[in-house]
Formats: sequence, C-alpha cells, structure tokens
Amino acid sequence: MTSLIDRIHDAHRGIRPHVRVTPLEHSAALSAALGCEVLLKCDHLQPSGAFKLRGATNKVRLLAHEGGHPEVVTASTGNHGRAVAYAGRQFGIKVTVYVGNTTPPVKADAIRAEGATLVTIDGESLEAELEARRVAQENGIPYVAPYNDFDTIAGQGTMGIELAEQAQDLDAVFICVGGGGLISGVGTALKALSPRTQVVGVWPEASTCMLDSLHAGKIIATPEYPTLSDGSTGAVEPGSVTFPICQQVIDTTLTVTEHEIARGMRAVADAEHWMIEGAAGVAMAGLMQAAEAYRGKKVAVVLCGRNVGLETFLDAMKLGAS
Repeated sequence: MTSLIDRIHDAHRGIRPHVRVTPLEHSAALSAALGCEVLLKCDHLQPSGAFKLRGATNKVRLLAHEGGHPEVVTASTGNHGRAVAYAGRQFGIKVTVYVGNTTPPVKADAIRAEGATLVTIDGESLEAELEARRVAQENGIPYVAPYNDFDTIAGQGTMGIELAEQAQDLDAVFICVGGGGLISGVGTALKALSPRTQVVGVWPEASTCMLDSLHAGKIIATPEYPTLSDGSTGAVEPGSVTFPICQQVIDTTLTVTEHEIARGMRAVADAEHWMIEGAAGVAMAGLMQAAEAYRGKKVAVVLCGRNVGLETFLDAMKLGAS
C-alpha cells in the first residue's frame, strides 16, 4: 500500500496548475506585536477561497484519470463543496453537494455559482455526510470525502511540503482543526520533511469533537454550538482515518473563545488588510494566546480561507475591538 507521504508527494506534482503554491508572507506588524517572527500561509488566496481546493482537486483528478466517472457526490460545510465544484469544472465532472441547514448562505451561493447541484439536509453537517455517502453508494457514484479519505488528506498535505520548502527553520505551525484532514496532511508532511516543526492544533471552544475524541482515545460525539469558525464545525465521521493520524502528528492543542477568534480575524485585517473567515481566525487566535511560549521563534499561521459573509465579518470586527 502506498504510504501517505508518498501520496502527498504525488499530489504535490499532480494538482498543478489548478491549485496554487500559496505564499508564506512575513508580517512585520504581527511579528512586532507578538514578539516572534510571524509567517502567514496564504491559502485564502486559492481560486476557491480556501485550502480545501487541494484535497478536492487531488481526489477529482485521480477519479478523472481512472475514467468512467461522469459525476461525483460530496458533503460539505461550504468550502469543500465549492472546491469540489471548482475541480469538477476543471475535469468535466458533474458535482452534487450535500450540506446541512446551518451552512452560511454565502458559501451555499458560491457552491451554486461554481455550477454544482446543491442539496440541503434538515440537520447538521454529519447528517449531510451520511446522506451523501448513502446516495453515492446506492447509485454507484464516487463520494469525495471532505476529510475522511487518504486522497483528500494527501491533497491537503501539499501545504506541508510548501511550508517545508518555504521556511526550512520553522519552529511551529498553527492550524485550525475540524475533521482533521488539513492537520493530518500537513502534519504528516512536516514530520517527514521538517521534524523540528511543532504542529499546533487549534479549536474553537464551541466545536471540539476531534479534540474531545483525542482525549477520549476514540471518536465520540460532543455538543456543537454556533461559532464564527463555521468551516471547522461538525462531528467527526465514525471510523474517520484522520483520527489515528491526528493522534500521531499533533504536538500541542489549544482552544479559543469566540472573542479570541474575532480578535484574530481583526488582527490580520488590521496588519495585512486581508478579510479572512473564522477558521483562519482560529489559527491566528491560537498564536495570539500562546505567543509568550514562542517568543523569539519563527512560527507560521495557516490562513485557511476567506469565504465569509460581509455582515459576519463586520460583526467580527466589532467583537474583536471590544
């Protein structure tokens, strides 16, 4: 069986030119404010507005190479669905996206704008995942998992290769965690290519399923509450392959409040004039909370997406100023 790191290297070569190698930008303002060298991994600059394009493109291009797959089904809280829709257009594959009823309208509209068929389930994101898998299985259509798939994880892991190439002496990287696909891929790549780099997983206090599962030693269901980090919400699918990988690659865990998330979003807007979504604010908030422990060190913060409604963003700016 091909190892995950080999899959990540294959994805790194295979997803171009559809997925950008995003810049790792030094932030002078944030570095001065936090007392460490702050580098921002700008995956909010991907064509679909989020890192999810990496995993979606890798999975869809592999299905396209197999041939005989005119359509795919997926489930999403928003960004993954848009990414699969974008990738589907590149490879001429029809896409149907299942979402829960809490998916923000701005993300649902973006999925439709990419040409995908949107199906809204009366329930949370896990219900949408389970229904999408059922429909795919019953109709013999490939399912493109948002995180519970080695090809998807490998695509996300290409960010880890980029980080290792862009900052050879990186002390830590801060990553928002939902289902664990991004941190599993990036963590696997960094453990192989830059083992001195600490992988820091950050969760909103309102949505900590993977973190609670790590503490429990098995995947468990935990309460979910509304959060600015809508892109990382939802229960972890039973049996998800990301769980044992997260156990291996995450070195440090942090949780942040909604106020801290808003402050993280505002800090990036103030320093770099970038509008980022809540999940990216989670990673920034994690560094702001832990900055003293990383004083004098070189750290990266993954800005995982920019797909946020204007009113939500403006509300976050007000909350972050209080």
